[in-house]
Amino acid sequence: MRILVINCGSSSVKYRVFEHDKSLCDGKIERIGEDFEGRILTHAKALQQVLEAVNSYKPDTVAFRVVHGGEKFTSATFIDAEVIAAVKARIPDAPMHNPYALAAIKSCREAMPDLPQVAVFDTAFHVRMPRRAVTYAIDQDIAARYGIRRFGFHGISHSYVAARAARHLQAPLSDLRLVTLHLGNGSSACAVEYGRSAETSMGNTPLEGLVMGSRSGDVDAGVLLSLLRSGDFTVDQLDDLLNNHSGLAGLSGISNDLREIENHAEQGHDRARLSINVFAHRARKYIGAYAASMGGLDAIVFTGGIGENSTSMRRRILQRLEFLGLHIDLDRNADVRLDEDNDCAEISTGHSRVRALVVKTNEELMIANEAAQLVAATNEASRPARAIPIAVSARHCHLTAETFEKLFGPGATPTVDREISQPGQYACKERVNLIGPRNRIDRVRVLGPLRSVDQVEISRTDEFKLGVDAPIRDSGQIQGSAPITLEGPHGTVNLQEGLICARRHIHMHPDDAEQFQVEDRQEIAVAVRGGPRDLIFGDVLVRVKDSYKLEMHIDTDEGNAAELSSGELGDLAYEDIDNVSAEIQ
Repeated sequence: MRILVINCGSSSVKYRVFEHDKSLCDGKIERIGEDFEGRILTHAKALQQVLEAVNSYKPDTVAFRVVHGGEKFTSATFIDAEVIAAVKARIPDAPMHNPYALAAIKSCREAMPDLPQVAVFDTAFHVRMPRRAVTYAIDQDIAARYGIRRFGFHGISHSYVAARAARHLQAPLSDLRLVTLHLGNGSSACAVEYGRSAETSMGNTPLEGLVMGSRSGDVDAGVLLSLLRSGDFTVDQLDDLLNNHSGLAGLSGISNDLREIENHAEQGHDRARLSINVFAHRARKYIGAYAASMGGLDAIVFTGGIGENSTSMRRRILQRLEFLGLHIDLDRNADVRLDEDNDCAEISTGHSRVRALVVKTNEELMIANEAAQLVAATNEASRPARAIPIAVSARHCHLTAETFEKLFGPGATPTVDREISQPGQYACKERVNLIGPRNRIDRVRVLGPLRSVDQVEISRTDEFKLGVDAPIRDSGQIQGSAPITLEGPHGTVNLQEGLICARRHIHMHPDDAEQFQVEDRQEIAVAVRGGPRDLIFGDVLVRVKDSYKLEMHIDTDEGNAAELSSGELGDLAYEDIDNVSAEIQ
């Protein structure tokens, strides 16, 4: 399959043709909108040049980077009238990006109407952030009326470099807590917690967060109100100030180009030095905040024009992070030279507990991969038709032998009450009480056999009753999870971590995975149809093991939402499979 990727900006168009992961051709048309001896280069004319340049490669699919897709699109999507309307509706929030993506889409639909057209959204990677991360503290009726929430951007880049970092670290992305820093004329930070975006610095628009080339990043909203009340600024003038005359350009008074600013700083220019310090301070502050919000950190990943190329800025940002266990190797940092064949470098010392990496981002490859996955997933004719049993899991505990004895007495062992669906597992007669800061839940079932770590799984409703903040996690990922007190007939145990809301998942035997054509740790979607409430569960994790029996597990809140009970069936919804968190092959 050959895929033409188009990345359209306000003054440039980048393009590349891929066959699988191999780039066949690429190019960039710049200075769109400028006057060339009385002839204005428009996006339409630039797209015509692109199509002429790639015509001989005969692409099968065209994929577009779209900056803002809102909250609806969680993965690559075929472009139709509904998608175009949604992108158009977000123009006020991304005025420097969405109009030009639409211009490119229009040109390609007219020139190649028979080819599949795919939109890949910068916002998609962040759509599933927790509600606490996406919600602004304003009147929620007003927020809902105007669609105000945090979306985040640069998601294609953050997703790509996180997966590439995981390969370098030789660890599953689903086991890592990363802070990815996309630093350039547009800059953003992202907390990638176990493969998913948990927080990001850009918000409802690409204006929030880090200092950027000409954009302000974080500014007290009261300052903006004061400027408007002064009468010296109209809304449009304030927009122009924040987007075009702030950031490094506004701080330095010189340029939005860090290289030029660094040259002036070396000559003693005070505002140039200030702009460098503010840029580094803001990035370092976000690293600390995200490490705290994730309950730990495995690596920091730099990318983008500044992140990949500025030795001095990387050094400044990583200063004073020794308390996290990160130690920068100055020689490694100075020696970073990235290219297509050498796209990842480590700049931390060998004894660092937290690693630091520099990764060359490749948004075009990520877009091509997502488009290819979408096209392949639509071929349902070759897919097996087989129902998936659904089990609704009530709150329960997995305990270690040590904790079990503390709760039920020295030498106590679990008593089998009944076998449960997964081979070798059983419900115990023993039960415990969960005690939280606000309330308690009594008689919670213990499941056997005993395990190597303590883990308590509850629903969101339980979480609020107990008064705790339990993260959504895969089974076994308890690092930095919530504390809980367990009460048994013989004693009490205070767990410092181990309380989670379990991520919905499917147990599969390898034979099931082969039949469904899915892989271990892939994210899929499962449709429940024909009942009181048809529903598609997205973001379902596949777990493959020889000892597993085919079954999907959801919690009681999710079962209630679909009016399901254990024993009902679902179907794999291939058209909704979401592979954005799968590692790049």
